[in-house]
Amino acid sequence: MAKRDYYEILGLEKGASEAEIKKAYRKVALKYHPDRNQGDKDAEDKFKEAAEAYEILGNPEKKDKYDRFGHAGVGGQGGFGGGQGMNMEDIFSNFGDIFGGGGGGDFGSFFGGASRGGQRVRKGSNLRVKVKLSLEEIEAGVEKKLRINKLVNVPGTSYSTCSTCGGAGSVRRVTNTILGQMQTTSACPTCGGSGQSVSQRAPGSDENGQKREERVVSVNIPAGVEDGMQLQVRGEGNEGPMNGVAGDLIVLIEEKEHEDLVRDGQNVLYKLSLNFADAALGTSVEVPTIGGKAKIKIPEGTQSGKVLRLKGKGLPSVNSYGKGDQLVYVSVYTPKNLSKEEKASLEKMRISPNFAPKEEKADHSFFDNVRNFFS
Repeated sequence: MAKRDYYEILGLEKGASEAEIKKAYRKVALKYHPDRNQGDKDAEDKFKEAAEAYEILGNPEKKDKYDRFGHAGVGGQGGFGGGQGMNMEDIFSNFGDIFGGGGGGDFGSFFGGASRGGQRVRKGSNLRVKVKLSLEEIEAGVEKKLRINKLVNVPGTSYSTCSTCGGAGSVRRVTNTILGQMQTTSACPTCGGSGQSVSQRAPGSDENGQKREERVVSVNIPAGVEDGMQLQVRGEGNEGPMNGVAGDLIVLIEEKEHEDLVRDGQNVLYKLSLNFADAALGTSVEVPTIGGKAKIKIPEGTQSGKVLRLKGKGLPSVNSYGKGDQLVYVSVYTPKNLSKEEKASLEKMRISPNFAPKEEKADHSFFDNVRNFFS
């Protein structure tokens, strides 16, 4: 089933401000919160859906990619793995501050404020990897198996309550000022807010009970992606210390240079060189396309600069239906070295009225597209 629009989920119009997005998410999340809808699976799904929408729209960088490319621009999925297993712990850990602090204590318990003693789940860092794709792979979409080295929690590691914060995950400090005592609360510097510490390390693990392992991750790359686009694979980054939430894998798309074709958005461009006779008399030629070849007819009297269009032979868009076209730019070749016989034949034709140049309106729109490629 296709994903719903994130703005629609939160009841917003595109272009909503950061404050409007935060307010809308708080309203929807409160409405469908599990504590208010116990046993209601539909409400739970809507609660997770709202968190997924806010995770994208509440982040300026992710919001910008979503606004430009839709779901494909943010990896085709959102929120802690999307359909791959979002859980409440992730949501409470990442977005609990929206309901706590400043708004009174009414909603703190919704996100584990009291029951969790201020603990927070630590999230692993993201990993980044580059993937080079051919035009053929971009045209069809492709599944790539990527080898990555990631931090994982090692089985056999034992944890105990942090001695600094007593498992609370936070520490309080009291400072004397001229206005009296000021109390501040911050994440525990020893355990990073998890409320735990490693009591026994498994063999080969580091101080957090982790080690690096090579893993193979399958990534489905949608058709039509562009050079420089980033896809986000939830939960495939480094695992969080103390059995925390895993980070994400960021896949950067790089486009391989094609031997014959040049990409221009959804269209692809090809320069076809014709000899004078073929351009004048007309002919049929075979041109390369993405993943194959196509035979096209060259009408007699074809001029240099003529653009022929192969409908639907371009690339799909990651954010809409339909495909681009292949534009064939005709360049008539003028020979440099002629035999005496060839020169004599041309001399006879030079004075023919049919050889007098006739001005035709140039296809300026196409020249604007290809001038950087075919100069």
